[in-house]
Amino acid sequence: MSEHVLETDFKELKLLKRGKVRDVYDLDDALLMVATDRISAFDVVMNDPVPGKGIILTQISLFWFEAMKTLVPNHVISSNVSEYPSVCRPYAEKLHGRSMLVRKTEPLSIECVVRGYISGSGWKSYQKSNSVCGIGLPDGLRESDKLPEPIFTPSTKAEIGLHDINIDFDEAVRMVGKEIAEEVKRLSLSIYNMGAEISDKKGIIIADTKFEFGIIDNEIILIDEVLTPDSSRFWPKETYAPGGPQKSYDKQYLRDYLSDIQWNKEPPPPPLPETVVQKTYQKYKEALTQLTGRDDVL
Repeated sequence: MSEHVLETDFKELKLLKRGKVRDVYDLDDALLMVATDRISAFDVVMNDPVPGKGIILTQISLFWFEAMKTLVPNHVISSNVSEYPSVCRPYAEKLHGRSMLVRKTEPLSIECVVRGYISGSGWKSYQKSNSVCGIGLPDGLRESDKLPEPIFTPSTKAEIGLHDINIDFDEAVRMVGKEIAEEVKRLSLSIYNMGAEISDKKGIIIADTKFEFGIIDNEIILIDEVLTPDSSRFWPKETYAPGGPQKSYDKQYLRDYLSDIQWNKEPPPPPLPETVVQKTYQKYKEALTQLTGRDDVL
């Protein structure tokens, strides 16, 4: 694994915000998004990084942004550090592979979740009410079953340390307006369906995922990250067996470890053993290689 980047501190640049994973800098005409090696679980950022993770996430997102251009425009200007403004040059080495220069947008206040399979919080909701986010589902589904068709189940965007809350479509309409809610629902389902089809051919099931959108010049565009192991459940197709939890290429391994040690899912997070860090890295790396065929990133 490579040297880790837990946090960036670019003195010459104006830090706009630190997210769970990304540090975002304001370059006046654009934003600089830097994917660190921070990892979160249950909406809490761990103290231990996964070295190289930020590079993997960035490369997977770039793969999907390019693939989805026929469906929806995105915010990427460049990921080539030599094309960034000159003020970024002193930090070129740290930015390489893990950053994107992106357009400024007005981000929507909802996260756009699509579920093609019943798992995670969706499975918990189904067990209680046979529904997810107000959408009724057939009786008799097992954990990890494929749904009759993908469903759009938006959520709120929580601040760091707080938990996102699943909402129904009517609440999404109240938050962003009917026209925008309907369009991001359409886009989210289209992107998911195309991504699921591409991934299926590469031996990966995308069980569910979340997208973020922003508005620029009255146009809705895809922002942040796309179909990564941070924002999605990736399952190996060859081991898929509904009726329980699945093996995964994502951070489910980390979630399972934290559940096994009975952490209460509130800060502060527990320290992560090196074996958990290494195993998590390997799963992310496998996802990159499986999807893109690239083994040259780290």
